[in-house]
Amino acid sequence: MMKRILMVAIALLIGRAAQAQTTPEIYSWIRNTTGATGYAGILTNVQTVMYTTSDVYVSCTCIPSYPIGAWPGNPNVPANQNYVFDIPRNPTMNTGTLTPTPLGHIGIWSNGVSIFNADDGQSYNNAGVWHRNAYYWEGSGFDSCLGHPQQQGEYHHHVNPKCLYNDLDSTHHSPIIGYAFDGYPVYGAYAYTNTNGTGAIKRMKSSYQLRSITTRTTLPDGSTASSAGPAVSATYPLGCFIQDFVYVAGAGDLDDHNGRVCVTPEYPGGTYAYFITIDSAMNPIFPFVLGATYYGIVKSTDVGPGSGHVTPTGNVYTNVTDITKNIKLQFVPNPVKDYLYIYMDVQNPVNIKGSLYDGTGKLLKEITYLQPSIAYSVDFTQYPAGIYYLHLEANGITKVEKIVKSN
Repeated sequence: MMKRILMVAIALLIGRAAQAQTTPEIYSWIRNTTGATGYAGILTNVQTVMYTTSDVYVSCTCIPSYPIGAWPGNPNVPANQNYVFDIPRNPTMNTGTLTPTPLGHIGIWSNGVSIFNADDGQSYNNAGVWHRNAYYWEGSGFDSCLGHPQQQGEYHHHVNPKCLYNDLDSTHHSPIIGYAFDGYPVYGAYAYTNTNGTGAIKRMKSSYQLRSITTRTTLPDGSTASSAGPAVSATYPLGCFIQDFVYVAGAGDLDDHNGRVCVTPEYPGGTYAYFITIDSAMNPIFPFVLGATYYGIVKSTDVGPGSGHVTPTGNVYTNVTDITKNIKLQFVPNPVKDYLYIYMDVQNPVNIKGSLYDGTGKLLKEITYLQPSIAYSVDFTQYPAGIYYLHLEANGITKVEKIVKSN
């Protein structure tokens, strides 16, 4: 396996001359620093990020800052989960028996919402053999951001979290949008063609394919199923069960975990990384995020019943700083008549604050939690013709853009 070299982003001075290096697993989180609330008045995104030399501890509610709901046919209601997850800072490839990605959370999106696998938790005739594909069986109950809550109120995404990043941007390498519990990053759908960081940006293709079957009597590895599933039909179409898919090495860009060892913008020395899989029409493609097993070694404190309530131990640092050299954006049209469209560069820090002022210096509007690679719109129809200024700020870095409003 390619040796993984973590990018040293910045050195933080902590306490009295104590230093720790901040790397992507520390600064990639969307933190709520203002007490902002979302669904049911619950705090949104990630509340705190603490870390030691070996672990990152992420505290979150599982409530995102983007609007969620409704969930047709789903009686469950999102609730504050008060999670503290433990992400290893030095992930290790598992060379032994691989760890299955279980039911429930298998990782955490960068906004503190849980990542779930492709399984909806039910199987045909409750036999535990033919497991139901969550996207097929539950997709009609997903909200517009492709998420939903489970019985205990844990809001989560089984598939592409489309409101978390710009999944339409096929010209830039996707940002880190989460971490699996083995410590490896989860990226959006787009990456360099070649694993060495060269080539055009392309949408990552899953190596899983639908099997050529009409009856469900054998499993993907060719063995006889201990319990037969229903014949392929309009009621039970191919793809509605997880066992309808088979991994074909080399059929796509990704391995059976739905990732690959490669160079990324955040890991110029290379890392293993998982990728979201979608088709050209933005439809989720199996296995969606992670495959049936983790690539790396997983701590038991993050998976299974009662997991996600870790107590940080050791010499814990808490003053996390987002890393950037500049704030980059594009906005059109300028002059503007009605709506100004702002595109935030993929390399920007998270949680940028925008403030719109008129020519006299009067504050007109604030836009909080501007995120990298996301497009935003600002309504100028209510403002008269004139000169306006958009101030952007993140971690002491500022940028000012002049905007002209025409008649």
